[in-house]
Amino acid sequence: MRGVLYSTLLLLSGAVLADVPGFDEVKSAWRPSEAYLLDGKGEVLHELRVDFTARRLDWVAIEEMSPALIGRVIQSEDRRFHQHAGVDWWALGGALADYLSGAKARGASTLSMQMAAMLDPELTPEGDRRSIIQKLMQVRAALRLEERWTKDQILESYLNLTSFYGELQGIGAAARELFGKSPSGLSAAESVVLAALLPSPNRRGSRLGKRACAIAGVDDTTPRCLELMRLAEGLSESPRHSRLPVTLASHLAHARLRDPGERVQTTLDRRLQRLALEALEQQLAGLRSNNVRDGAVLIVDNPSGEVRAYVGAAGPHSNAIHVDGVRAPRQAGSTLKPFLYGLAIEQGYLTAASLLDDSPINLGTASGLYIPQNYDRDFKGLVSVRTALAGSLNVPAVRTLVVTGVDAFRDRLQSLGYRGITRDGDYYGYSLALGSAEISLFEQVNAYRTLANGGIVSPLKIWQDRARTDPPTRVMSEEAAFIVADILSDRAGRAVTFGLDNPLVTRYWTAVKTGTSKDMRDNWCIGFSSEYTVGVWVGNFEGDAMHRVSGITGAAPVWLTLMNALHAGSPGTEPKRPSNLIAGAISFVPSVEPRRQEWFVPGTETNLVRLADPGALRPSIVSPPDGVTIALDPDIPADRQLVLFSTSELSDAILVLDGRTIGSAGGALKWQPTPGKHTLALQTRDGRVYDTVTFTVRGLRPSYDYRNPRNP
Repeated sequence: MRGVLYSTLLLLSGAVLADVPGFDEVKSAWRPSEAYLLDGKGEVLHELRVDFTARRLDWVAIEEMSPALIGRVIQSEDRRFHQHAGVDWWALGGALADYLSGAKARGASTLSMQMAAMLDPELTPEGDRRSIIQKLMQVRAALRLEERWTKDQILESYLNLTSFYGELQGIGAAARELFGKSPSGLSAAESVVLAALLPSPNRRGSRLGKRACAIAGVDDTTPRCLELMRLAEGLSESPRHSRLPVTLASHLAHARLRDPGERVQTTLDRRLQRLALEALEQQLAGLRSNNVRDGAVLIVDNPSGEVRAYVGAAGPHSNAIHVDGVRAPRQAGSTLKPFLYGLAIEQGYLTAASLLDDSPINLGTASGLYIPQNYDRDFKGLVSVRTALAGSLNVPAVRTLVVTGVDAFRDRLQSLGYRGITRDGDYYGYSLALGSAEISLFEQVNAYRTLANGGIVSPLKIWQDRARTDPPTRVMSEEAAFIVADILSDRAGRAVTFGLDNPLVTRYWTAVKTGTSKDMRDNWCIGFSSEYTVGVWVGNFEGDAMHRVSGITGAAPVWLTLMNALHAGSPGTEPKRPSNLIAGAISFVPSVEPRRQEWFVPGTETNLVRLADPGALRPSIVSPPDGVTIALDPDIPADRQLVLFSTSELSDAILVLDGRTIGSAGGALKWQPTPGKHTLALQTRDGRVYDTVTFTVRGLRPSYDYRNPRNP
């Protein structure tokens, strides 16, 4: 007893003084349970909870709290808050008298004393009540707190640090989770209910309602009390998520946010992010009957490469909403064609006016014949490169790949940033022209941005705190990039396939390309203005096919909506023409296309495109294709397994197989195959070689004729 008395005297005399932290120190140490993704202007894009010990939001200044709340809290917890210096001696004396007389204890802790206890773990009671020593320490700490802090600072900290309901800590979390409001918008009734929660955050239902009525000073039969009762009981029925947090960029938030209170700033624009999300959701809702569930959008600023909108997924009917559609690899479809034609134009193989034959073609590959078809299952005959690219014709693209070579095209795609295209040319084959490779929307948009920037590639930027390390690099000539962009902007050029009225048409200059992968599993629309590049993908993350959906009906409407929004205030400008690019009027003979003005890389210009005389073409072997492998089937009679040798029409040439003449050229010649590697040459009778192919025959020659069992 003597020791307790001695300690009490020391505490009250101030000989033992545990200092309290400053207000700024307490406020700066506050950590929400959320982490925040911010846009380029600092506005919240996404709130992600990363701490599940308690639910806390940002610190709320007292100026941002409802006056009704502040008044009710003072009324219920500390009526003489503004009159005392930390300790309400009258209340403390009354509590002590009750304690000594054995009466029911009354509360005597002021808001300052409660605040002091929150700041010092040593003041946490071991049981239901604090010891005498702890109570005296709490008194001394409250007195010291009032010496260092203002009344508003004490009240502000108390309302931010106290627990209100379950896991809800602080007025910010309580106001939003319980009533879907900010603390400044709390009504008088809501303020009373929150004040009623403070002595016992676990109080529920009618008990909470009765305390609220007592604080409000109304009888339990009055309409006012009935309103408070209903409000209190409503918390038990739906205590959480009255207002959802901001969730506009889920995939970026989960990829980056880790620590409570963390704030990571992006380059995104909150307005554009919301618009992109809503436009995609609306389009997916309309495509539900076409078996379309998922989509993704990426918008970037062309000059800076900063990402303005990043929607990794959308759609209420998605089965895989956590998959990031911006980064997920999907088949490219026709979206790689601009880079193929750009390579051919840059290398001088083709011009925008060159004629290509859009007619059936069978190409031999290591795995068999490759027979490309057009989007509309139709063939247009002779078309210019401009028409072939703008109209997204497949056969001319494959013919162009034959000219450039698959490996050269693969290298060009890698230089543009398509990191997943790593295999050699034989792996992809001629189907690479039609987008058989898997790429991501992120790669697609930056590749098209390279076209917008005149052939210069540079990394995209999402995070403000991360510097780009790769410098801008030229991967395509400025002249070729301009010509390809000009073709992609040509409304008349794409009319051969899409007509004149379609979602690719804008009132300002844009260049755009659509694409649909095999079996309608992926649908793309990627295009750019001088300021922005916008890419849209729709499909299904599980890979099942869409029904009757193309680039025009699937992704293009979203692209158009976003482009129009981006240019609502300024229509943009056409790209600057390279100074050495040559413009000229061209005519076609025969008149397969109307006379027009065309752009040419220096050294490739012409004013007349004339179809070559078939007699002037270099003779060639049509079949078998060079490098093909022919497999023999031992179950099929030998006389039924023949290889067809054919050539272009010639009357004075011969076919020579492995050094032996086997017949005249110009027609079809059937040959009984023998295993091994063979060389077939087309040459004149005096030995001048026109063309040569090599091919391989594998397997054993059939030795059993099922039609004549006696002849093994």
